[in-house]
Amino acid sequence: MYFKKRYIAIFLLVAFGFGLAGAFVGAKIIQPNFISKNNTAQIATNNESEKNEEDISKVMQAYQLIKQHYVDDVEDDKLFEGAIQGMLDTLNDPYSTYMDVEAMKRFNEQIESSFQGIGAEVSMVEDKVTIVAPIKDSPAEAAGLRPNDQILSVDNESLEGYDLNEAVEKIRGEKGSEVVLKVQRAGVSDPFEVTLVRDDIPVETVYSDTKMIDGKKTGILTITSFSEHTSEEFSEHLSTLENSNIDGLVLDVRGNPGGILEAVEDVLGHFIPKDVPYLQIEDQKGEKTPYYTELDKKKDYPINVLIDEGSASASEILAVAMKETGYDVIGMTSFGKGTVQQAVPLGDGSTIKLTFYKWLSPEGNWINEKGVEPTIEEKQPQYYYSNPIQVEEPLTFNHTGDNIKNIQTMLSGLGYDTKRKDGYFDKQTVTAVENFQKEHDLKVTGEVDEKTANLIETKVVENIREGEDDQQLKEALNVLYK
Repeated sequence: MYFKKRYIAIFLLVAFGFGLAGAFVGAKIIQPNFISKNNTAQIATNNESEKNEEDISKVMQAYQLIKQHYVDDVEDDKLFEGAIQGMLDTLNDPYSTYMDVEAMKRFNEQIESSFQGIGAEVSMVEDKVTIVAPIKDSPAEAAGLRPNDQILSVDNESLEGYDLNEAVEKIRGEKGSEVVLKVQRAGVSDPFEVTLVRDDIPVETVYSDTKMIDGKKTGILTITSFSEHTSEEFSEHLSTLENSNIDGLVLDVRGNPGGILEAVEDVLGHFIPKDVPYLQIEDQKGEKTPYYTELDKKKDYPINVLIDEGSASASEILAVAMKETGYDVIGMTSFGKGTVQQAVPLGDGSTIKLTFYKWLSPEGNWINEKGVEPTIEEKQPQYYYSNPIQVEEPLTFNHTGDNIKNIQTMLSGLGYDTKRKDGYFDKQTVTAVENFQKEHDLKVTGEVDEKTANLIETKVVENIREGEDDQQLKEALNVLYK
């Protein structure tokens, strides 16, 4: 049975987009048959236990008490929305959230076109706003933000105590406006600041390329999220590649934070044969339902999958389904989100996104908080994991510290070998800096001032985008035909 034939709005997004203001990536809300705003009280009275009636009465007493006696005026909407948010907070589930009318309005605008922001997906992890993945070709990606970076403040305002929606509201903004984020990166002692210029974030979600490997033409299909039009885009790109007579295929879902269940289902419909499930859904009672494609047989060319720490939710469904069907998965262990949310409109334009199900792999494994382990683990070069350089005063010979270590890693990655990466600014590091400055028309001082630091960072980002040192992709291509 195909999941897409069930007409409910189901989402597999790990987080909220900065540009989306707390929205899901590219999906329409479909009105399910749920309790409406107007009949909630009647159903509760008729069908719930006496204890529940007492609890509801207590909530109403609190409402009346506040309305009649609180020292200041309080809007009804804020009280009711606060009560809803309070109930959701008790679930300790970062994926069950309330979206008010304004948030839903922005979401509905976004799904029809591009949106504006910095282009990253975030989640609340241990009460910290945490990046799951930057979006391809976004300001966040250009600034070098990475999965698991924690956003501590926005424009010098701390995010402590903010919920995810509130934090997203602080970060999003109009194209061309600047935002300064303070970021804490794992393994780095001090937080750093990064300034981003908000921009239009494209909704295109599928990109294709080809490479020749030992005389074999290999297709590379990159899926950046599973959005409203992803399945159509994917089918078109795959058809074009197959018509060009590819000998093999790499599916790249690195940095893909998830999206709509129907979209990943359609993609898997090209690769998982109908004799095995591609997914199992477990409901509140623990009952499991397997789902199957309509595909007669596998493709007649080899395929593998690329994942990393930013691959989450729907992209993990793809990765583990391919893995358990016998395909190689290359990269690093994925994020680990194994739940399914449904958007339930409340009748006034607001919506609750609530976790309804667990999703399980074809073999019944739950990857929540564990992630999908690759069959072949492969890291990127060390400079891929470098940090923005913090320069207040020029960094010079004999200086030491994490900043110097970071610069040595970056320069060596760019081909200016510093010989050491221990954080001591020695003569060899001076020479590497001088060579970099000379080749990029900077004043040759052997010192790292703000201008030199910014250009080093820019060149690192350009290198990563060009992909010449992409060890994970190289490994995927190397093992594809073995």
